[in-house]
Amino acid sequence: MKFTEELLATMYYRMNQARFFEETLKSISASDKINGVSHLSIGQEAAAVGACMAIDPEDDVVMSFRNHAQAIASGMEIKSMMAEVLGKAVGIDGGLAGSAHLADASVHNLGTSPAPGAGYPVACGAALTHKQKKDGQAVLCFGGDGTLDEGAFYESLNLAKLWKLPVVFLIENNFFSGATAIEDHLAAQDIKAVVEGCGVPAVTVDGNDAIAVAMAVEKARAHAAAGEGPFFIEAQTYRLCGYDTNDLQLYRSVDEQKIWQQHDPITLFEKSLVDDYGMKQNVLDQLKSNASRSVSDALSYAEASNDPAMNDALTPVFA
Repeated sequence: MKFTEELLATMYYRMNQARFFEETLKSISASDKINGVSHLSIGQEAAAVGACMAIDPEDDVVMSFRNHAQAIASGMEIKSMMAEVLGKAVGIDGGLAGSAHLADASVHNLGTSPAPGAGYPVACGAALTHKQKKDGQAVLCFGGDGTLDEGAFYESLNLAKLWKLPVVFLIENNFFSGATAIEDHLAAQDIKAVVEGCGVPAVTVDGNDAIAVAMAVEKARAHAAAGEGPFFIEAQTYRLCGYDTNDLQLYRSVDEQKIWQQHDPITLFEKSLVDDYGMKQNVLDQLKSNASRSVSDALSYAEASNDPAMNDALTPVFA
């Protein structure tokens, strides 16, 4: 893929938009504007944006439950998305899905589930549809390292390999499943080796490097869409926030967090854009300002919008 200035600007804008979106959710989490907790991915923006920029616009995306950056990267409209998270009738899903069930078929985003690993079978189903249609499309499925504790992950990996489904599995490995470090919940921590043991080709990349992620996903997507079956990517990253908006992060040392803060993906990407791609700092500053304003406008829009009517609760029920 060609990393044109337009593409790089879009990547930088969406990474900042995702960061501002989640920082906004974090700041209002204790108010009555939002119900429940939100699972944030601050610090993991490069993996989400890099991946979504490398697939075809007609490909499907299945998100993990740490999904806001993935949703923005896939093209969800930010005002409708904010309204959905705040439970408003003008939200993408009528205010009935919230953060935990975001979905938008208009941008081929098949949604998410609060159950870790629940998206893998959905991705396999979507990939099977593309295979039967012979339309050349693929599915990008996100997950976290904690989903390797779930049976659905291995079942889906096996099925995708057995049927040569056009699906790319991307694990955002932030080294924690909730408050549990990876060495305390996974016996085999070499995730790439585990997946290769199932017969699926795999690669590990720096998940804080948006360019590296995009290049890996581009190759993986080409492999899957060509009928060669699934491909797996482990994107090593770190969430610069708690498991959810109530998490005080007492299980992580201050020193560890400081080390990873020095590898903030947005800061690294900005430096690369200036040093390696010759983009002007004032252009990047304007993109960041625009991203911040878009989130502020989205919050104002959501706050001014109406809640769903009581009888709307039954309209999407189908079973």
